[in-house]
Amino acid sequence: MNRAEKSESVASLKEVFDASKVVVVAHYSGLSVAQMQTLRQQMKQVGAQVKVAKNRLAKIALDGSDAASIVPLLKGPTLIAYSVNDPVAAPKVATDFAKANEQFVILGGAMGKTALDVNAVKQLASLPSLDELRAKLVGLIQAPATKIAQVVNAPAAKVARVIQAYASKDAA
Repeated sequence: MNRAEKSESVASLKEVFDASKVVVVAHYSGLSVAQMQTLRQQMKQVGAQVKVAKNRLAKIALDGSDAASIVPLLKGPTLIAYSVNDPVAAPKVATDFAKANEQFVILGGAMGKTALDVNAVKQLASLPSLDELRAKLVGLIQAPATKIAQVVNAPAAKVARVIQAYASKDAA
């Protein structure tokens, strides 16, 4: 890499660290190209991304950012998984991928200024995603409206049954 490419890479990484809600650092040594492509596809499906960068350039990009707590993790062949919109997406995919592939080892991460160890990343991955939370909220909001409609309609239905019963009795 020449100097211009390095500065461009640092600027790109700085944008990633500034925009990301969560960053996960992992070792990927021993993964095949096909496995890395699978990881990238899984991340892309949930709105997260994977980036492999030189550790020295990543450390420069982290200088002064909220995720600066991950600097000690950048040793050896590391990759950075991050998500911009959903803070649970990248940890969830990384944890699932680590369960299926022994060579993929999660080292830790950062969520804003908060440093995350391996257990914290796994706990973050166990939380429901943003879409799941939205679905639960809609369900909670919708349920009372349905119950109110049932309660309001119940007396009218009872009155109609009583009138029908009297009409049937008079006809007989």
